Amino acid sequence: MLQRLLTVFLAFSLLTSSAFGTTTRKRRHRIVRPTTTAQKVHRVAYTTRTARPSPKAAFKKRNFTSPWATPTFADSTQGDLVDGEDLMVRRAAVQALGPFNGSVVVADPNTGRILTIVNQKLALQGAYEPCSTIKIVAALAGLNEGIINQDSSLRLTKRHSVDLTEAMARSINAYFASIGEKLGYDRIVQYGQMFGLGEKAGLNIEGEQPGLIAEAPPADGLGMMTSFGEGFSMTPLELTAIVSAVANGGTLYYLQHPSSRAEIDSFAPQIKRQLNINEFVGDIKPGMMGAVEYGTARRIGFSATDPIFGKTGTCTDNRTPTHLGWFGSYNEVAGRKLAVVVLLTGGHSVSGPVASGVAGAVYKNLSDQNYFAQAVPQISPAALISTQSY
Repeated sequence: MLQRLLTVFLAFSLLTSSAFGTTTRKRRHRIVRPTTTAQKVHRVAYTTRTARPSPKAAFKKRNFTSPWATPTFADSTQGDLVDGEDLMVRRAAVQALGPFNGSVVVADPNTGRILTIVNQKLALQGAYEPCSTIKIVAALAGLNEGIINQDSSLRLTKRHSVDLTEAMARSINAYFASIGEKLGYDRIVQYGQMFGLGEKAGLNIEGEQPGLIAEAPPADGLGMMTSFGEGFSMTPLELTAIVSAVANGGTLYYLQHPSSRAEIDSFAPQIKRQLNINEFVGDIKPGMMGAVEYGTARRIGFSATDPIFGKTGTCTDNRTPTHLGWFGSYNEVAGRKLAVVVLLTGGHSVSGPVASGVAGAVYKNLSDQNYFAQAVPQISPAALISTQSY
């Protein structure tokens, strides 16, 4: 009997011990799992906050600096004197320029009369690197010296060459650098002076300052003078005189800016000098038209019935410093011609193509007002101030 009781007691002890052991392991396991899960959630939440900061907060922490000191936008009409200007032309130019920090000059290329200057201070005193607008002078110099002709080509790659027309239209730097290297420094300066660079373009225009011509070749080569205009500084008035001479076949007029009704009534064209370029103008016009049709000035919007001929320029003038957008142009509509020059200054958004868009808006605004359908005003015969000829 005692033996049976001992057997039952041992069996009961074994069963009880096993059950308690199992329960203890399960309870310990349940304690660990919730703790581990909470830690994982905490880590994920922390990682999300550091990997995806607020865009606004990140932007505020960055310190952006611009290499250009001149603002892109400004009131470009401040301080202008409009007495004597053609008010229809001025409204068209002011509207086209909009908020840009720049200047617009509109002139009659057959007389040298300035019809309007928007931002007169910049136009009269702002002398900057010509950028690629110097290619007009370089092309005519190369043609006159027999270095190139309209069909002369330059091989750019193994399979691609460009002629003068494409080089003008697309502003191919290598083509015009080659002209400069063959011209040499002295002849580059000679042709620059011939076209009025380095001297006042206007006649008795108060406040006008001339551009400059470097006294020595640039350190990075003569090609930079004829592709980017390095070594020259040019005002919008000087470019206006150049494109006017191209438009009329070779007469470099003194630009005049009448400031009263009496000066308008007594206005007479004044010739600075005759340029022997008429036989070569026909060689560069296809490229200047090509710039508007398919090249660097195509944002104007090409019209075969109202052609515009122009040349863009984009570069940085490191002396200021400012980024530049130039466009020199003229049109031919119903027997009339108008020269429009645009200079934009500012930051990276400024360029020659943008400047061409401003000029295109000037032409369009005037066309919408039927300006080109008006009778050409009668003027006194030109008075030859200088008999100097090149």
